[in-house]
Amino acid sequence: MDTFARLLKESWTLVEEDRVRLTEHFYARTFLLDPELRKLFPVQMSGQGDRLLEAIIAAIHTVDDPEGFDEFLRALGRDHRKYHVDAAHYDTMGEALLDALRCTAGDGWNLAYDQAWRDAYAAIVEKMLAGAAADTNPAFWHAEVLTHERFGSDTAVFTCRALQHPLSWKAGQYVSIEAPRYHPRVWRTYSVANAPNDDNVLEFHIRTPAGAGWLSGALVRRLQPGDLLRVAAPMGSMTLDRSSERDILCVAGGVGLAPIKALLEELTSFNLTRWVHVFYGAHTKADLYGLDGLRELVAAHPWLSVTPACSDDPDFDGEQGEITDVVARYGPWTAHDCYVSGSAPMVRSTLRVLAADEVLPQRIRYDTFGNL
Repeated sequence: MDTFARLLKESWTLVEEDRVRLTEHFYARTFLLDPELRKLFPVQMSGQGDRLLEAIIAAIHTVDDPEGFDEFLRALGRDHRKYHVDAAHYDTMGEALLDALRCTAGDGWNLAYDQAWRDAYAAIVEKMLAGAAADTNPAFWHAEVLTHERFGSDTAVFTCRALQHPLSWKAGQYVSIEAPRYHPRVWRTYSVANAPNDDNVLEFHIRTPAGAGWLSGALVRRLQPGDLLRVAAPMGSMTLDRSSERDILCVAGGVGLAPIKALLEELTSFNLTRWVHVFYGAHTKADLYGLDGLRELVAAHPWLSVTPACSDDPDFDGEQGEITDVVARYGPWTAHDCYVSGSAPMVRSTLRVLAADEVLPQRIRYDTFGNL
């Protein structure tokens, strides 16, 4: 690891356990430096700090991969067009971020850390602005809700059509969504649950358990056909490697099924030789809302198998236990391309299983967006 990356990761350990203080200080300082910036953020700021931290953590984790670091930041710049930020805004937020890092880290902070973060932030902003400048698409798409179906009390599947401009995405990617009618200026990321199509129609799977955000709650309980949403530019690299001839393992937990379903749809358009094994887990049978659709795909495509599992339903006649334990029992998966989607704990557990099978990291693509 070079000195630059080491300093960033080393300094981050000084603040990562005090994220609430870090983000509160960052936003307070930002709005003090430029009160006009407050208008770009939601009225209710709860959860907004998590978005900032996710971006910082993702940038730190990709700093050792120059190509991945570059693409991630360019995509982030394209995505941030929806907030109407400009170069001056980035300067203000950079000053606020450095101040927040210094104050949160305390005596452990030093000049080397400070300079590393200044250099890192300058590189981040340069790439984000370049990504934004190169994008010829709109800052976001208006989309009309077409269908909305509830599954139990906390899960919904809905479709919407992007209006006016074609929206191009790859199976496995995610987008940010805003519902201006319900929560203006609140954007959250959700995986697209279908492969690209000529009709400009996108499908989403949303779950809103206790403690979930306001936007997810509105999308599950209040959204209805005819509503207008805003959809930002697609992001994410959990996409198919069409050049590979290896068989495929897909592991989905809960509404983590969404990008896996999109990948399967794409595979149905060209795959003939690669075996595809899908493991789909939830707490109870009632939570396996997408199982019937998966079984229809199995009936139509002999290369596909689906293994459902429940962790808290002794009456379920399929596999019992956490989905990661079930995947481990069916391994090893050393010769497969692997795709994993679900909650962060579920993804981490699955990555440990795959590491034990000595699956090469470059053959694993994963998504931790639980659509919460």
